[in-house]
Amino acid sequence: PICTLPIPLPMQDHSVLMTCCMKRICKGCYLAAQNRGMRDCAFCRTPPSDNDAAKLAMVQARVSKKNPEGINFLGEQYFHGGLGLQKDMRMAVELWTEAAELGSIQALCNLGIAYHHGEGVQQDTVKAAELYEEAAMQGWVEARHSLAGCEVRKGNSDRAVRHFLISAKMGHKNSVETIKRAFMAGLATKEQCAEALKGYQDAVQGMKSHD
Repeated sequence: PICTLPIPLPMQDHSVLMTCCMKRICKGCYLAAQNRGMRDCAFCRTPPSDNDAAKLAMVQARVSKKNPEGINFLGEQYFHGGLGLQKDMRMAVELWTEAAELGSIQALCNLGIAYHHGEGVQQDTVKAAELYEEAAMQGWVEARHSLAGCEVRKGNSDRAVRHFLISAKMGHKNSVETIKRAFMAGLATKEQCAEALKGYQDAVQGMKSHD
């Protein structure tokens, strides 16, 4: 059986992405399945691939079917030079743009990062903030944290703290630490600091398995 608990943040540290169907399984369930000799994908029962070429073929199969998460993932591989691909940041941006248009929230956040740093596209911090906001409004916690950072750089500490508070309550540890520093600097209230810490602890508790 697969647990239905939210995956702790950052998700890539606590889960495994199955390239066959582009679904994430928490590492606890993944290891439990492995220990029971269940090597196939827990979602679609596809046998595991043991090399980059096979994994890339699986990803490209999802891309050919216009799967937004598959397209986003392929963009990430081009961005980092993964699965044997040569780094191509422009290709990454093109793929993320397509994935975002098809509904990938993570692709919106990836695009925001690309525009923020000017990687694969001309730097545009205003566009980056717009993309972060769009992703944040759809529940992507890393985008909410990044949006808070944009407000910090604009000198809008009150708005920044409110964004950090939201992402802290969603289980984002760096947001909690940032609010603590803001409190020490006199930019956040004691009540906000306490609210962030309690919200974070509740979120983390909700992600724990009690088995």
